[in-house]
Amino acid sequence: MDAAAQQEKPGESRFDAILDAAEGVFAARGYDGASLRVIAERAQVAQALIHYHFKNKAQLFEAMVARRSAAINDNRAARLEALMAGEAAPALEAIVDSLFRPTIEVGRGDGDDAGAYARILASVASSADARDQALAERYYDPIARAYIDALQRVLPGLSRADAVWAYLFAIGVGVTMMAKTGRPRRLSDGICDDGNAEEMLARIVPFVCAGIRALA
Repeated sequence: MDAAAQQEKPGESRFDAILDAAEGVFAARGYDGASLRVIAERAQVAQALIHYHFKNKAQLFEAMVARRSAAINDNRAARLEALMAGEAAPALEAIVDSLFRPTIEVGRGDGDDAGAYARILASVASSADARDQALAERYYDPIARAYIDALQRVLPGLSRADAVWAYLFAIGVGVTMMAKTGRPRRLSDGICDDGNAEEMLARIVPFVCAGIRALA
């Protein structure tokens, strides 16, 4: 076994440190601008260790997306399953809240890289690049289909086509607010705080629900 392989194994601290560092670098520089050398420096590991675990930049990027998407979508799936478990259909507002809350909360954590993955996800979700589309299909389409089904259950008058459009329009609204940017505070002269997840959800949820109901 080579020296890089002996340093760390998946599940140990440096493995996670590489993924954490990758989030910050990819968020700041984009996929094309990010380099494994800079990620290694930020993670304080040998670049050879990154190649050992992830082979190349594409595999590292996918591993980073896979880790965060699992956490976000497992949270979404658990919330949605609980809502749909009863005999009566839940409120549309509860469905929409369960869709947005896990992602918005990811972008409002502590630390220098809080919101890094939210910025990456916003880029992936709005990209026509084949790599990004493949990642969206693999890691986000299954939960999207579950939410589309849920929208049709809670709004029987919503056609399949309109349910799909409703989901995509809702995600479009959410994507713009996933990462904390400070722009709402600038535009409102300090009245609006995009660092407050509850304040945002209190407005995003009724806004999106009104649009979905209009389609139904």
